[in-house]
Amino acid sequence: MRTVELLLDAAAELAVREAWRRLADAGLPSLARHRSPTNSPHVTLATCPELTAPIRWELAEVAAALPLPVRCAGVVRFERPASVLAWALDRDRALAGLQRRVWEAVASDSPPGSLNPLHEPDRWVPHITLGRTRRAGVFAGRRVVELLPAPPPSVRLTTLRSYDTGTGSVEVLGPWP
Repeated sequence: MRTVELLLDAAAELAVREAWRRLADAGLPSLARHRSPTNSPHVTLATCPELTAPIRWELAEVAAALPLPVRCAGVVRFERPASVLAWALDRDRALAGLQRRVWEAVASDSPPGSLNPLHEPDRWVPHITLGRTRRAGVFAGRRVVELLPAPPPSVRLTTLRSYDTGTGSVEVLGPWP
């Protein structure tokens, strides 16, 4: 499986890593515990079985729209299928349009039923994951939010990349200098 993700500007990445550290220091699930060099704060736009040549062509055009500024909308929690604590991002017209273009690109050359329905444009919730676990309700207490630094008021989404879950490798899809 391949992800299509947006990476954050350096200042936003530092803020996310600080939130990861605070959760880990409090003994809560945190992406700080994921020590892979490929683990970077990101926004997942879609997943697909394979990045075919037609998909890559479309994604290169999408990447040309970067960097993209977005506003943080505070803390959000999801409970199914995993418990997730995240910083939500405003789903403004530019971000929603970019994600829709990514969805259309991966859907155009992927087998039917192979895409995650949570990434469908009308269902997709833009967020930066801070912690996740299979234990239900771990992030439900109000005190958890008090552990976190304030989210940055805005974030610049700078780079489109893909993570290959089979090989553990990452690939930058653009933009290129």
